[in-house]
Amino acid sequence: MVTTLLVIVIIMAIAFDYINGFHDAANSIATVVSTKVLSPFHAVLWAALFNFAAYFYFDDHKVANTVAKTVVENYITIHVILAGLIAAISWNLLTWYYGIPSSSSHTLIGGFAGAGVTYAMLNGATAADALNLGYVVKIVSFIVLAPIIGMLISIVITLIIVNLSRWSKPSTAEKWFKALQLLSSAALSFTHGGNDAQKVMGIIFVALVANGVVNSSDPMPEWIPLVCYGAISLGTMSGGWRIVKTMGTKITKVTPLEGVAAETAGAITLGITEHFAIPVSTTHTITGSIIGVGVTKRMSAVRWGVTINLVWAWVLTIPVSALLASGIYLIFNLFL
Repeated sequence: MVTTLLVIVIIMAIAFDYINGFHDAANSIATVVSTKVLSPFHAVLWAALFNFAAYFYFDDHKVANTVAKTVVENYITIHVILAGLIAAISWNLLTWYYGIPSSSSHTLIGGFAGAGVTYAMLNGATAADALNLGYVVKIVSFIVLAPIIGMLISIVITLIIVNLSRWSKPSTAEKWFKALQLLSSAALSFTHGGNDAQKVMGIIFVALVANGVVNSSDPMPEWIPLVCYGAISLGTMSGGWRIVKTMGTKITKVTPLEGVAAETAGAITLGITEHFAIPVSTTHTITGSIIGVGVTKRMSAVRWGVTINLVWAWVLTIPVSALLASGIYLIFNLFL
């Protein structure tokens, strides 16, 4: 049965996807803008195009399934989902305002889990009862693994490119790498869309299940991925200029060659994790990749003070989002 509250949840989920788009736009366009390959306006159009193109390729919805199963079905209610979404949107907007490239993925998962655990504990269960720990451990472990994998792949790619092009004229090489950066940024935007849009798809689907509109064994209605990919693409077109500055200039100075390496490494990492149904953070992944290209020059090329601040934001995202969602759910429990 479609209720007013279900409609509100779906609208908020789509709004989160839109916010995810402009919050994470920097992941795809920061290096291509900082190297002046594209203007900011053309860069967001380019990224949005490939965000949406992912709709036609990623049709297995494996990442969406992982997100949907983070909380045990018995402890998912429409109020749990709404509390998680409000917490996730709040944290995303706060970190965007301060230019902190935190993970939209982890704030959504943290909010969903926090509200689910609170509901379970109010009904005499435990956190372990409410969470599918196998899925949770997989997600949490990749907070660490995703940036490390991205960094290692970017180091390897950078070293290969540097050795292959060492006899090239600098001006000729830069021209080629600026052209290649269009391809690498497109690949990153494509995998970003495929990874991040699916997370909201999972949330909308469990909302339909919680409201009895569909069964958990039913296939996902086709309108859900279409709307989610459209929302994240429109959000990307809106840009995220505060975070672009952090990603494109504050971590390390990026050349076209290094932009190609970082974006390619990020795209490869996201492609691998999507294949294994792991909802990783695009933000963590590309940050690790940018650090990797900086390390290949020298350790001091990376602004480690900025990086440490980013890591703190990563560490805090899930617990803060979970606590916010828990508080919001407790308020719902009192008044609704």
